[in-house]
Amino acid sequence: MSDRATPDPAHPTRSRQWSAARPARRVGAVLAVLLAVSAFGSAAAQADPGPHGHCTHRDRIVVPGAEHQATACLPDLTTAALTGTRYTDSADWAGLTAKRTKNPSGVPGVQIDGYFPDTSRLNTTHGWKHDAQFVIRLPDRWNGGLVITGAPGVRKQYSLDPVISDWVLARGYAFAATDKGNNSPDFYTDGERAGDAVAEWHRRTTQLTRAARTVVRQAYGRAPRHTYITGVSNGGYLTRWQLENHPELYDGGVDWEGALFTSAGANLFTQLPTAVAYTLGRASREDMVAAGFPRETEFLWPYHRRDYWGVTQKIYRAEFDPAYDLACPGRTAGSSAQEILAPCTSDASYDYASRPEQVKRALERVSLTGSIGKPLITLHGDLDALLPIAAVSDTYARMIADRHRSRLHRYYTVEDGTHVDGLYDAHPDRLRPILPCYRSAFEALTDWVEERAAPPGSGTIRRPASGDLVNSCSLP
Repeated sequence: MSDRATPDPAHPTRSRQWSAARPARRVGAVLAVLLAVSAFGSAAAQADPGPHGHCTHRDRIVVPGAEHQATACLPDLTTAALTGTRYTDSADWAGLTAKRTKNPSGVPGVQIDGYFPDTSRLNTTHGWKHDAQFVIRLPDRWNGGLVITGAPGVRKQYSLDPVISDWVLARGYAFAATDKGNNSPDFYTDGERAGDAVAEWHRRTTQLTRAARTVVRQAYGRAPRHTYITGVSNGGYLTRWQLENHPELYDGGVDWEGALFTSAGANLFTQLPTAVAYTLGRASREDMVAAGFPRETEFLWPYHRRDYWGVTQKIYRAEFDPAYDLACPGRTAGSSAQEILAPCTSDASYDYASRPEQVKRALERVSLTGSIGKPLITLHGDLDALLPIAAVSDTYARMIADRHRSRLHRYYTVEDGTHVDGLYDAHPDRLRPILPCYRSAFEALTDWVEERAAPPGSGTIRRPASGDLVNSCSLP
């Protein structure tokens, strides 16, 4: 959920509690944006190999609804070539993959960076200080498909570049990702009322999907044959939400440990208060297990206590229940890493069930129902110590069954998988990366949709006794 990279707090110009910036500051921000756009354009021109080949038709690409776009023809759209350039951001995807992950490279094509109109300025990428940023990548060798994703946690649009973008581009898919319209530990400051920031994630994902489908038509001369939605953590939540609410836009999706928001059932506030209490020494190991954290994940608790539980509880409670404790987090989640990650002591005693009805209504606005309208494959690690599998994906699978949609769903538990694959490197004897299983699941989804070849039944992906755990995985 927080899935944080190096914290980069920004000060929004629109929030529930604080006034807009002064006119002089706005003028300065506009000048900074203009300078950043100019610099971006210069770099794009240097990367442009000329008017031939894959650059021939780039001028026809206009992203519908975009306030700004910058288009570049690049010899390689993957992180092997883009790392260290302005076309990706390695800090945004830090910790999401295991070190020995093998990614493809050598995919020439067109990249479009830009943003849609928005009033919040939490995303400082490219110096734009403008939210609703996106990236669209169009490989020269297109297979007719399009993959859409939203950033995990509070990350930004490049966060899934080595996780999803590299691999799908090499397979010929066009790729588009959004920052969801707000990001950083201060994402909750965007909006006028409780729940607005998360509700914007839905709009921005839908907006990008429609725009990217048009861009594909402009670039290749025809609409995509198949459009897939996918994501990790909060991106997995968006995959679920889009297939429930806009199934007409997609052919299917893969949900990797998606978050679960419900107003009357499981949500972050049914587990995290106990985790925060444990962090502060106010809860026992037995309390943690009773709250849903598997006893087998105890070796991961010190890491999550330091880097995840406190900030996650703090910022999402501020999003849905800002009146609970106005002093914490206050104006922002903090200005230093230590302040951002520190838990609010009041969150240790947070009792969602006893909170006012308006808090429940705020969560209801963004709640999932299980009523998916297109095929969905879910993966979740049984050692997830942030979003415990029993409380999250097990619950969502039951919700789908209750809506009589199980025929559209496959659910795979990844034995020894946890919330972020980067933890594998610290515990190779106890964990396994989920990424190779995700890639197998994506292939299974496309076969399901395009070849009508039903994937294996739901079940557990057991840890193999040998082989390359980092780069291979067979579905059950």
